[in-house]
Amino acid sequence: MLVGIFSDTHDHLDNIRRAVAFFNERECRAVLFAGDLVSTFAIPPLRQLNCPIYGCFGDNEGNRIGIQGGFKIIGQIKEAPAAYTLDDNTRIIIAHMPRQLRDCQGEYDIAIHGHTHRPLIKTDDSGRLVINPGEASGWTYGQPTVALLETTTRHAEIIPLDTSTPLPTWDQERRS
Repeated sequence: MLVGIFSDTHDHLDNIRRAVAFFNERECRAVLFAGDLVSTFAIPPLRQLNCPIYGCFGDNEGNRIGIQGGFKIIGQIKEAPAAYTLDDNTRIIIAHMPRQLRDCQGEYDIAIHGHTHRPLIKTDDSGRLVINPGEASGWTYGQPTVALLETTTRHAEIIPLDTSTPLPTWDQERRS
């Protein structure tokens, strides 16, 4: 099962739209979000996803109630650490900050986190895959990234978002 992963959008609407387009092009069956969407106005581009989205709140969400309400249309968002079981029975835990994973009890196969804005793929001491997709915003390090995960093989990769092509305005995109 192909899964898209992103984090730390920090209201960068164009890169949210780029991430959504990329996940749709790759035909992801689910998308995981590791926090810091920030504002409710960042939710409408996520409605273009062709699959459900599962996530957790970050430490910079401005209106958690509004974000949670918006997510009800497209998937689920919970406080971190958030546990989800995907359609293929892969057990995922999503946190925003790496330290939120330290004391996680229970069974899970893959851990996702954000917060550092630095992409990372590693195996923890228990042999579980840990993925930080980096920052979708690109605000901090200048290169927005997302991740792809194939759950059957546990293969993950970091993908730079292509920002070289201008996007139509959000208003133009909604009217087409």
